[in-house]
Amino acid sequence: MYQRILVANRGEIALRIIRACRELGIETVAVYSAGDEGAHYLDLADEAFCIGPAKSADSYLKIASVISAAEVGNVQAIHPGYGFLAENAHFNEVCRSCNIDFIGPMPEAMSQLGDKNAARDLARRANVPVVPGSEGVIQSEDEAMRFAHEVGFPVLIKAVAGGGGRGMRVAANDLSLKSALQQAQAEAQAAFGNGDVYLEKYIGQPRHVEVQVIADNHGNVAHLWERDCSVQRRHQKLIEESPSTSISNETREEMCEAARRLIATANYTNAATVEFIVDGEGNYYFIEVNARIQVEHPVTELVTGIDLIKTQILVASGEPLPFTQDDVVQRGASIECRINAEDPDRNFQPSPGKIERLIAPGGFGVRWDSHAHSGYTVPPHYDSMIGKLLVHQPTRQEAIACMKRALSELRVDGIKTTAKLHHEILSHTAFVEGRIDTTFVERTFTNL
Repeated sequence: MYQRILVANRGEIALRIIRACRELGIETVAVYSAGDEGAHYLDLADEAFCIGPAKSADSYLKIASVISAAEVGNVQAIHPGYGFLAENAHFNEVCRSCNIDFIGPMPEAMSQLGDKNAARDLARRANVPVVPGSEGVIQSEDEAMRFAHEVGFPVLIKAVAGGGGRGMRVAANDLSLKSALQQAQAEAQAAFGNGDVYLEKYIGQPRHVEVQVIADNHGNVAHLWERDCSVQRRHQKLIEESPSTSISNETREEMCEAARRLIATANYTNAATVEFIVDGEGNYYFIEVNARIQVEHPVTELVTGIDLIKTQILVASGEPLPFTQDDVVQRGASIECRINAEDPDRNFQPSPGKIERLIAPGGFGVRWDSHAHSGYTVPPHYDSMIGKLLVHQPTRQEAIACMKRALSELRVDGIKTTAKLHHEILSHTAFVEGRIDTTFVERTFTNL
């Protein structure tokens, strides 16, 4: 087992990893930018190093600075969390070349699954359904046109690298395809340094369902059931829940086994999320793999009782999975609301600034994962999420009622947040009845 781990991240996920390490008896080294100086969670680490100015490119994304901190801190491993360098195969390689374990997959598996086109090829080999799409990267406008006319409009243009909806456009005809293709390529190049895109048949109003998988270095691969992430705005997830209301038990079993089979085929180790879309007839299609822990991992922790961060660390240190597939049982219903420092009434404009007062909700089945507190200043430089509010109850109906109660208790004075919007979504008849898809929010709340 490791004696010291460096946490190459910030905010909520850094605190989550520090807590898990402390319970395992592992010391932690935190890194922070000038923009996060004085954050309270840094006091919980055994050591903390400033690695640069507030700008991410000069701090959290600067590989040399992170590695220097790891060497000075005398750590045996680095946990990247999510975002920043978490899916950077080069960083993964640099860590290992410096004899520092990277708590995640090997670089080869990360590269293979990080390229969406290569991941689709792997899914086909693993007999996992994929959305009909181009055979490879689209090389020209003429090639895009040919594919679109073969499968029929509308089509979805997707960046080979990255995620979060960037480099993604829908085209409904020849004219829109030309402009959307250029826009997607330019956005992908700016966001990921890679302008390559491919095309898929667009499936309208799908459900977004993902499967949590984890694998060890001894050939054991297990899925931890699914999460439904269909409540989104512009491809950004707002609410996640488990189990999904959009699939039958038979489909659930098939989809989760398909995800497990894909990860096994890739010779992948550690945590991964295999993402699918589900159409109106209940057919599911693979779309991508996130080769890291995800923001919404606590949803899975609540319904399975498995600590995913601790399991990641155990697996990376060479331990076998401490459970078998038969041990992983889905119990009750869990919902997560991402509380962002944004103003939904002003097109989700970021709302950084000082939190004058923060009162976190509590009670049976309520979990609040956050680094924020009264007096904390939300910096303008990073992702706007200040916390994740989760509930776990015996049934979905009870979970919705519990979440609405918890949201009404949450107080964040001094800045705007998305809490009120979450309450409105949870109160909507369509959400209560499970009649939601990835377009639900924008179709229903037209002011957004």
